Amino acid sequence: MTPSATVRTTLDLPIRLPGWSGIAEVATFDGLADGGEHLALRIGSPGAVPLVRLHSECLTGDVLGSERCDCGPQLHEAVQRIAAAGGYLLYLRQEGRGIGLYAKLDAYALQDEGLDTYEANLALGYAADARDYTVAAQMLAALGIAQLALLTNNPDKAAQLAASGLDVQPVPTAVHLSSANARYLAAKARRGHRLLSDAG
Repeated sequence: MTPSATVRTTLDLPIRLPGWSGIAEVATFDGLADGGEHLALRIGSPGAVPLVRLHSECLTGDVLGSERCDCGPQLHEAVQRIAAAGGYLLYLRQEGRGIGLYAKLDAYALQDEGLDTYEANLALGYAADARDYTVAAQMLAALGIAQLALLTNNPDKAAQLAASGLDVQPVPTAVHLSSANARYLAAKARRGHRLLSDAG
């Protein structure tokens, strides 16, 4: 059974991102299983079945605008859609599919030598995808959410939340394909079982 977490603090945060600006209510938590500092942002007016995005931190994509991945565009899409529907963005500190920033950059170097994103993680001695969504389930429970529409193309996210007892209705995200990330997205579709019909 997943240990319970509690909301530690909430505060209003004015946000400006491409395609949306407004006020998000940010929640922090005590008792998260991994001891990490993860955030939940309530955006808009959530209904009985809020739209929720679990977004794993990506410094290179979210902050620096790297085109090697689709993380930045996914984040911006999620904020816009959640603002329209009402819901939550859970910003999870799981850089590089859970391997950390430096290891992710090491994986980039291996990708430049021909490995795909999953092969590179494995070559470095990590799991292909080391992310665990226990903390996301804890955060949702602390927020009183038992049923949600999950904005994702990743079946593993939905499966992990459902296994924790949440009622999850997957909602697909757009495919943010470019010449710079086409190989990356193709690997996600092939190796990560993502529902990315445009990614090969």
